[in-house]
Amino acid sequence: MNRIEQRFAALRQAGQKGVIIYIGAGDPHLEATRQLALAFDRVGVDVLELGVPFSDPLADGPVNQMAAQRGLASGTTPAGVLDTVAAIRRESQIPIVLYLYYNLIHRMGLERFIERARTAGVDGLLVLDLPPDEDEGYEAAMRAAGLCPIYLIAPTTPDDRIAFIARHAAGFIYYISREGVTGMRDQLADGIGTMTARIRAHTRLPIAIGFGISTPEQARTAAAWGDAVVIGSAVVNRIGQLGPHPDLVPQVSEFVSQLVRAVKAP
Repeated sequence: MNRIEQRFAALRQAGQKGVIIYIGAGDPHLEATRQLALAFDRVGVDVLELGVPFSDPLADGPVNQMAAQRGLASGTTPAGVLDTVAAIRRESQIPIVLYLYYNLIHRMGLERFIERARTAGVDGLLVLDLPPDEDEGYEAAMRAAGLCPIYLIAPTTPDDRIAFIARHAAGFIYYISREGVTGMRDQLADGIGTMTARIRAHTRLPIAIGFGISTPEQARTAAAWGDAVVIGSAVVNRIGQLGPHPDLVPQVSEFVSQLVRAVKAP
C-alpha cells in the first residue's frame, strides 16, 4: 500500500473520517507551499492535494483559477512542484496527490513524469481531463510505479459509468458533489447521501466528497455521508487574501485545524 491507502486503512480502523485539503502549488510561492504542507500535517490533515498551475484550468472556478495564475506568476513549474514535494518528504509523510491537467504530463512525457513523481514522493495523480478509457498507458504506468490513479465521479454519472470508473481507480474515489466548477458555496448540494450510496454499490474504495464544501459545519455534515471531505476554494481564498503575509501559514493552518476538528470530533 502507498501512503494514501495506508492512511485510509488507518482511518477505517480508527472509525474516523478523512480531511483532504487542496491548495494551489506556488501560491504565493513554493516555499509557502512547503511550509503549509508541513503545518497541515501537524494539524491532522490526512491527504494534501497540490494543484499544479496551468494556463487553462477548465474544471476550476474563479478562486482556484486565480491561484493558478498566481502560481504561474511566481514561476512555478511542474518540475518545481516535484522538487517541493521532495522537500516536504524530508520532514513529512503526509499523503500527497497532484491535481493537474494532462498537457503538463504530456509535455514532460508520460513515463518520465510518473517516474519523477514517484521519486519525489507523490502518492497519486488526479488528472482532471483524462478519463480512464482514454489513458494511453497512463493507468498501467501509474500502477507499475505504485501510484494511485484517482478519478472523478459526478452527480450526473450513470451507474454503468460509475462501475467502469471504480474498476480503474485506486486510493479513493473523488465524488464532485455538484455540477460545474470548483468554488465556495453557502450550502451543500442536494442528494449527496443518495449518490454516495450508489457509488458504494460498485466499489470498496473510500469516497471523498468535494466541490463546494466551505465551512467546518459543511465539512462535518458531508463527512457523515462519505469517507473523507475535500476542501479547496475556502482554503485557497484565504491564501489569496493573505498573500506573502508573515502570518500566512499560522492563519491558514488555524482555519484548516477548525475543519479537521469539525470532521474528527466525536
